[in-house]
Amino acid sequence: MIAVCAVIAFTAREVAVGHLTPATAWIFWTATSLLINPMNRFSIFFADFARAFVGASRVFDMLDLDTEVDVPSDAIPMPNIVGDIRFHAVGFSYDDEHPVLTRFSAEMLHGEVVALVGPSGAGKSTIVNLVPRFYDTQAGSITVDGVDIARMRLDDLRGAIAIVPQETLLFNGTILENIRYGRLEATDEEVYAAAHEANADEFVRALPEGYATMVGERGIRLSGGQRQRIAIARAILRDPRILILDEATSALDSHSEVLIEEALDRLLPGRTTLIIAHRLSTIRRATKILYIEGGMVRESGTHESLIAGNGAYAGLHATQFGR
Repeated sequence: MIAVCAVIAFTAREVAVGHLTPATAWIFWTATSLLINPMNRFSIFFADFARAFVGASRVFDMLDLDTEVDVPSDAIPMPNIVGDIRFHAVGFSYDDEHPVLTRFSAEMLHGEVVALVGPSGAGKSTIVNLVPRFYDTQAGSITVDGVDIARMRLDDLRGAIAIVPQETLLFNGTILENIRYGRLEATDEEVYAAAHEANADEFVRALPEGYATMVGERGIRLSGGQRQRIAIARAILRDPRILILDEATSALDSHSEVLIEEALDRLLPGRTTLIIAHRLSTIRRATKILYIEGGMVRESGTHESLIAGNGAYAGLHATQFGR
């Protein structure tokens, strides 16, 4: 608009001093008005091009990621995993200067509910990410049922694991499709049964479109508690031997937390369960607690034994509960 006003002012001045005829000035004004639309379209195109450039850079970032290590030629098939996990002097770091785990050793047997407790940065998330081989150990080894996971087929290992993250990842599809993502070959009846076990069936059927309801990008049309119950339904449908819970109830209201804990009580028995606990109130169902600090297990035991030991866990418990 500044350019248009400048052209009009300049040509009007030129007409006033006799350098231009009114007809010539009119031609300038007409040409200027005709240029406005192409210039607007060019600005829109430039904005679209900038967005496309950012999107393309993300695509190439994905293409440039390192390919996961293929299974070795002598990989051991493990079609029926029980779920006994053992860490043997595991060392790991994301860079050369800051080790996360230092000779970490622990045992998580099938049927146990193991809570990983400790200060932020202690290595809790790293421990659970090493089990499905999202990262490979740099020292020591991890075994499942006595077999080094580095020698197992990834499909067998990850097929036995389900993860319920703190922030549930939903796709822009129906509720039925999002639950079935836990096991793609599951029937509709199996999906409904899993949703019922996860205390999700009631709220889903109350929706106008039921299981055909579109959840929106990242599940934006659902509440946090509803999204988390769908994540638990996925895990139930998957029927894993190893279950990883990353503080699944930390950001929920009391009603949703109760429903989710009821669902977890039905999901946990008979599996090896690893719980990352930031709030100590969420580990009441743990059969074993590992207090992790500095990449090592500082204390291990039940809640009662660790409180009686008056160590680091007891101090953390006293800090959180104000006594």
